Amino acid sequence: MNKPGPTNQSTIDLLLTRRSVLAKDMIPPGPSDEELQTILRCGLRVPDHSRAEAWRIQVLDKAAQEALGDFCAELFQREHPEANEVLVEVERQRSQRSPTFLVVTFHVNEQKLKKIPEVEQLLSCAALCQNILVATTAMGYRGQWLTDWPAYHPEVIRYLGHGKGTQIVAFIHIGSVATPPNERPRPEFDNIVSEWRPRD
Repeated sequence: MNKPGPTNQSTIDLLLTRRSVLAKDMIPPGPSDEELQTILRCGLRVPDHSRAEAWRIQVLDKAAQEALGDFCAELFQREHPEANEVLVEVERQRSQRSPTFLVVTFHVNEQKLKKIPEVEQLLSCAALCQNILVATTAMGYRGQWLTDWPAYHPEVIRYLGHGKGTQIVAFIHIGSVATPPNERPRPEFDNIVSEWRPRD
């Protein structure tokens, strides 16, 4: 039996301490173009049964974030005419809270469905998002995975250039923070993990 390789303690420590930061608390800088490419390449190193590749990533620069924010504000105001200016402005700023903003989408690979169920393809997309968050932390930045109503609105999906059947799985914010985030309560290990044995 081959011995396992050496433990990468820094990776273990990162996974044991990683946590999200609220996008509204993020400050510049975000990752450079080269750093972001590394983060996204880490995202692509994901379990993906039979290479379904049912996910895509869009990077929105500041001008694109502003355009999306304006669109969402106008859409929100149209659908909620009673909303005051403060609420409309909240929607305008939703996509502009962080230095770097990603949109991750999922569209089932129909050609692979006979072999790869849709749920497996979707879970691969979720793993992609988690890889991005872990890589973001490893690069010294902070991230937050969000959705909220714009992710599920068909007009927002179309505005971002996607057709029918595409789902927005994540809005990922990336940036820096002035102070490290506080820890939050985590699930009790024994409430989650159990050992299964077959019945006699």
